[in-house]
Amino acid sequence: MSRYIHELKNWPTFRWDEGVLAQRLAPVRHRQGRLIGRMEALGFNLRAEAVLAILTEDVLKSSEIEGEILDRQQVRSSIARRLGMDIGGLAQADRHVEGVVEMMLDATQKFQMPLTNDRLSAWHAALFPTGRSGMSKIIVGAWRDDSSGPMQIVSGPIGRERVHYEAPKAPRLNSEMAAFLKWFSEDTSHDPVLKAALAHLWFVTIHPFDDGNGRIARAIADMALARSEQSPQRFYSMSAQIRLERKAYYDVLEATQKGDLDITAWLKWFLDCFDRAIDGAERTLSNVLRKARLWDTIKNQTLNERQRDMINRLLDGFEGKLTSSKWATITKSSQDTALRDITDLVGRGILVRDTGGGRSTSYSLAERK
Repeated sequence: MSRYIHELKNWPTFRWDEGVLAQRLAPVRHRQGRLIGRMEALGFNLRAEAVLAILTEDVLKSSEIEGEILDRQQVRSSIARRLGMDIGGLAQADRHVEGVVEMMLDATQKFQMPLTNDRLSAWHAALFPTGRSGMSKIIVGAWRDDSSGPMQIVSGPIGRERVHYEAPKAPRLNSEMAAFLKWFSEDTSHDPVLKAALAHLWFVTIHPFDDGNGRIARAIADMALARSEQSPQRFYSMSAQIRLERKAYYDVLEATQKGDLDITAWLKWFLDCFDRAIDGAERTLSNVLRKARLWDTIKNQTLNERQRDMINRLLDGFEGKLTSSKWATITKSSQDTALRDITDLVGRGILVRDTGGGRSTSYSLAERK
């Protein structure tokens, strides 16, 4: 008896319930179109700010799904630099962050280019510039060879591991990937959003690399979604939504990969997740407009670079509470300078002291109507 769908005789002939999916596909495609229309109606600067915010979330959250935390300012600066945006106070990004950003932007900004073995290998090499995943040396820029055993997704302590999934054996990878890339390049019979869901599942089931398969699968899905819109501008983040629903994501993947090639449940989940990602885009748009209103309100005020940088950080989603000590550390200034900067902004009504607190006073942006 076959344990996984790739072991079934008819693999990869997927099937699904058209009626069930039609009830979800039409409304979500309508919402997708309305969101794009709203974003495109924004001025150039606001639209660029929204795209930067979405791409930053996409890169951060796709890595977080795999348990890897990247520095937000490095990611944001790397994206802005590559898109030619002047955001001021660019942070120097390390080569790992640069590689993750490079892969994501290549997938979405060059969505019309063919997806090939060489391109996938380049993405993988960008993800692992040191040739290692953590402490382990891995094959970079080429398919895995299973020299250390079968490719398995495992959880649990040593000695009591639970195998969630085992991928096709290495000798099958050339033919499996050839079939996948041919389909991705040539098939036009499916709705592009469904194709994004299919591509994600198909690639991550093959699991051709030693590591990074999940991030590359999500990049391929983003590439397909960009094709569905014929636009390199990203106005929502599937990865950010998947991060919020990580357990459900892994559960539905595991159930589908242990199923019978009926992937209705996976496609339904993907469409519902996509719908919720559009809700997230609405929140991003609100934040961008809030940021624009604030800067418009204070545009005639003289602020130093430290103050401008910290206001932007707060607007972009500052993690934790802002204290004078954090201000001094981030801006590389003295504690006295930090306190003067903050006191000045409080006096102008731009910052407010938080209520309560503990040993250290913290500050937030003042609410504006």
